[in-house]
Amino acid sequence: MTASSGAPVEDLSGRRVVVAGVGVSGLAAADVLAERGARVVAVDGRDDAAHREAADVLGVLGVGVRLGPEATAALPDVDGATPDLVVTSPGWRPDAPVLTQAVRAGVPVWGDVELAWRLRPPGAAPWLCVTGTNGKTTTVRMLTSMLRAAGLRAEAIGNVGTPALHAVTAAEPLDVLAVELSSFQLHWSSSISPLASVCLNVAPDHLDWHGSMEGYRADKGRVYQHTQVACVYNVADPVTERLVRDADVVDGCRAVGFTLGVPDVSMLGVVDDVLADRAFVDNRATSAAELATLDDVAVAGGGVAAPHVVANALAAAALARAYGVPSGAVRDGLRTMVPERHRITTVGESGGVRWVDDSKATNTHAAEASLTAFDPVVWVAGGLAKGATFDELVAAHARRLRGVVLIGVDREPLRSALERHAPDVRVVEVEPTDTGAMVMRRAVRVAAGLARPGDTVLLAPACASMDQFVDYKERGEKFAAAVREHVAGGEG
Repeated sequence: MTASSGAPVEDLSGRRVVVAGVGVSGLAAADVLAERGARVVAVDGRDDAAHREAADVLGVLGVGVRLGPEATAALPDVDGATPDLVVTSPGWRPDAPVLTQAVRAGVPVWGDVELAWRLRPPGAAPWLCVTGTNGKTTTVRMLTSMLRAAGLRAEAIGNVGTPALHAVTAAEPLDVLAVELSSFQLHWSSSISPLASVCLNVAPDHLDWHGSMEGYRADKGRVYQHTQVACVYNVADPVTERLVRDADVVDGCRAVGFTLGVPDVSMLGVVDDVLADRAFVDNRATSAAELATLDDVAVAGGGVAAPHVVANALAAAALARAYGVPSGAVRDGLRTMVPERHRITTVGESGGVRWVDDSKATNTHAAEASLTAFDPVVWVAGGLAKGATFDELVAAHARRLRGVVLIGVDREPLRSALERHAPDVRVVEVEPTDTGAMVMRRAVRVAAGLARPGDTVLLAPACASMDQFVDYKERGEKFAAAVREHVAGGEG
């Protein structure tokens, strides 16, 4: 199946373009633009060794580079004239002076994925697009595995995997692309026309960047614009269905739901332990296709068929089925997928206690999904709260908490919520130390003392990691290493 060819490839020859940012996406954009004959100036507020090295690379390509705070204080000229176009990296806030001045001057602002879409050659691989507050990467990886199990040449691109610009300009043709899109990327996108698209869920996140929940929700909804075959929504999250209803789609595009319950017509769902499709089958009013089992989902989910992992699998299956993937490939894709680390992954078992790493749960919505999967739980949580509140999360899961181990430098918001809503749950705080490894050793030792046979010790911090770790990956690695030490020592 192929997507409609759409508009011809954008002619950028001779156009004056400013690229905002010289990170991975900025480098790719400046490279591609220069190769196509654009006159390019790249700017970045940082002026360190890494960015100067990037500037040297771009200089060889004929791209002008301006670094430092003064370079981003205003919209720069290109060859003495106002630019014709600004291409921005995803991390740049909409209120950055370069971008606000471009908008006021009527200069188009594109994100990196918008540029990639406009540079697709005729007959290029269609896009299957995924966004949502949580679960994007897992869903895209599941989808890519399903597509490949069907014998298709498929890549994961966008906010994960191969940069979108590299994928669409590669010499080796692909059949289909699984595209993860962040709300930042969607904000600056206007012409993308996916073959099928999904917004997995919408919960408060990045509100400082988007300005409001309404702005964040609207940007998530952009994933459905111009969709050709199927807009996939989460039956359990009415916001996603409203976003589908509000979208301007291609005539004939269908709304397809996914649910953890028994599916209605034009939905995918679960019947007993079977993932069932009542959307992409003949006679869907009276029949369904068996796609996979919960055991298959558990393989893809690191040994756990948690509710949110099942939901991700259903969403991925809906996109794959919209493309025409047979049911057997959905099953085979789940069975052959290698689980991603730090996403609800079992890292050890000892003395009847399971140890689970979900360090990727960096906000309350993600932690909510993770906590729902286990009972009872010794919860390892904390980090940088980013202004979040935890009352609803703690109140909803207080009954399943055996104990809580608090880590991080910003413990007060979570501590206060626990005092209000889980006063009988034992809470032990691990004081900040010099190294993340020591923090996790102490956290594991404390958690082991709280846990009983049949419990799960769950690292689902509900907070960012940069207070004590480089990122969530390092936090998860240190936790897993501490668990391995604990299990090897026979302390279970």
